[in-house]
Amino acid sequence: MSPNPTGRRHMHEGDAFLVVARAFNAPIEDVWASVTDPERTARWFSPWSGDPASGRIAVTMLVEEGAPSMEARVLECVPPRRLVLETGDGADAWHLELDLIQRELSQVTVELSHRLDDPELASQAGPGWEFYLDRLVAAESGGDPSAVEFEAYYPSQAGYYRALFTA
Repeated sequence: MSPNPTGRRHMHEGDAFLVVARAFNAPIEDVWASVTDPERTARWFSPWSGDPASGRIAVTMLVEEGAPSMEARVLECVPPRRLVLETGDGADAWHLELDLIQRELSQVTVELSHRLDDPELASQAGPGWEFYLDRLVAAESGGDPSAVEFEAYYPSQAGYYRALFTA
């Protein structure tokens, strides 16, 4: 059985964003570390290297075929609440925003926002972000992120995300 898609389309300052969120019962500082510390990001997403203060880091996508590497630009970093990154250049650039929202003392929501307006890209990125955020949940709850299989998300969620971004 495939997980249900949870993402939504959100308009902000004239731009369309795909937003996918997950909730955690942990202090915000711990959740922040899980999305910014390279040893912890390696468990569920990818390891990274470099000095974020320089504005550039290198990310190696271990779960993707061929483990490609890419550069990410750090546009904004406000610990423990907000991280904004961009990868690629020009029309191929991905603009990503990660917001941590404190709900209660130890209840934090991670919202990942990906600026995009192309229905076909949404049909691929939506299931991908669902997959990665479920791997984050598994890693931070003591589960096995490798047990989360991409085939459970794509192509079954593609139509949902394509429809969200079709005018």
